[in-house]
Amino acid sequence: MDVAIEIKGLVTHYGDREVLKNISFSVPKGKTTVILGGSGCGKSTLLKHMIGLLKPTRGSIFIHGSDIAGMDDKMLDEMRKKMGVLFQGAALLNSMTLADNVALPMREHTKLEEATMQIMVRMKLELVGLSGFEDYFPSQLSGGMKKRAGIARAMALDPEFLFFDEPSAGLDPVTAAGLDELIRKLNKAFKMTIVVVTHELPSIYQISDYIVMLDYGEVLFTGTLDELKASDNERIKMFLERRPEQQIYSPEDYFKIIAGD
Repeated sequence: MDVAIEIKGLVTHYGDREVLKNISFSVPKGKTTVILGGSGCGKSTLLKHMIGLLKPTRGSIFIHGSDIAGMDDKMLDEMRKKMGVLFQGAALLNSMTLADNVALPMREHTKLEEATMQIMVRMKLELVGLSGFEDYFPSQLSGGMKKRAGIARAMALDPEFLFFDEPSAGLDPVTAAGLDELIRKLNKAFKMTIVVVTHELPSIYQISDYIVMLDYGEVLFTGTLDELKASDNERIKMFLERRPEQQIYSPEDYFKIIAGD
């Protein structure tokens, strides 16, 4: 497997609580890797480490052979230019049009002329099915359209890596399916390395080339979708079969769990 990202011995604490427990796995280059697991398992925390928003207690995150966990801010900023991120709520700036939202990374990180940027903006919006919406504001869009606009902005600098945090969250099944199809098309067209955090089974079945499953802050499984389905691990079977957990938590333990993501 040609490796794009390698996680080694990643440990993270929130106060005294260990959230990620000696996490190690590799992300294959040019494929779509899904990080899945139940609420509170540490998926979103792991993603924040992979894009450099959080520093681990210990461990390494190698991208192109460089450990971003040990980078200073300047080096990390340069590495982030190779990344595009779609946050769960799309994170568009409501005071700016879609064109200005998509152009923002270009204005911040390139010396392109304005006319060239406008051409690039139109291309990115057309790529996600939003051609003609350049002058619309985020408040004028549906939830699915906002997610697509967020993807256009994430693609602004033609990144090598594209990260998604719960892309289907808050979307109806039809809109979510359209977003899954877009993710597959982007991977096929640009051969970029894509990492998607989700717990939505339909999305997992549609987009995944490779899967990393977390459970209570630990890696429970790595492999393909077929290998996941064939697993005899009881925790995996519960997840895939949507069986409820029988354990009854105290209020204190329950709130610790749901705060973990």
